[in-house]
Amino acid sequence: MEEKILSVSNLKVEFNNHRVLDDITFDVKRDSTMAVIGPNGAGKSVLFRSILGLIDYEGTVVWAGDAKIGYVPQKLAVDKDLPLTVREFLGFKESDHEKILDVMHSVGFLKEAAHVHNDRRVMGTRLGDLSGGELQRVLIAYALLGKPNVLLFDEPTAGVDVAGEETVYGLINKLKEDKDLTIIFISHELEIVSKYADAVLCLNKEKVCFGPPNTAIDKESLKKMYGEETHIYHHHDH
Repeated sequence: MEEKILSVSNLKVEFNNHRVLDDITFDVKRDSTMAVIGPNGAGKSVLFRSILGLIDYEGTVVWAGDAKIGYVPQKLAVDKDLPLTVREFLGFKESDHEKILDVMHSVGFLKEAAHVHNDRRVMGTRLGDLSGGELQRVLIAYALLGKPNVLLFDEPTAGVDVAGEETVYGLINKLKEDKDLTIIFISHELEIVSKYADAVLCLNKEKVCFGPPNTAIDKESLKKMYGEETHIYHHHDH
């Protein structure tokens, strides 16, 4: 039997007597990738905050004893004038420069020794001057510091141009293989979910479906999540 790293049962969340999540039950297997999908307001980010223990909930959330969680937020609103460099930002969490270089390398920065001057440029760049994709990779590097074995991503490609989406998910997938990670991510892209996730949790304040994407996501579950106009959620190839 495959080992679970997370077990959630009968999870309920209310804000001001308004039920945001109702009776959510699912397990996440160790070293797997689980996607959470659903319309805006379905409770996806609330689910993340619940399993991270950041908000009150009813029900049980049980992490494996060795679970060490890294979290990558949806977006970090960075003021262009914020005088904080990549090196300083990562330095908040880790003082060992070698470890910082190691995580930067693993997210695709600092490739070869020939690029040393380029490394310094990236490390000395203000966060506000990075592109959306670069900032996302820096946030992933930040989450990787401290060697987590679980990574939570709240919509990994929000604010990244479409061309960058594949590379972010490719990177997440590569990290999973390289570092024995369990990945849980929120997404709107059904194609991405089908391609990268072993399991999908469909949410619309309650659990609509759960299981392998190719069997769990069907017309019925899409209708329960998005109503009749489901075709707009498909990302058509150009």
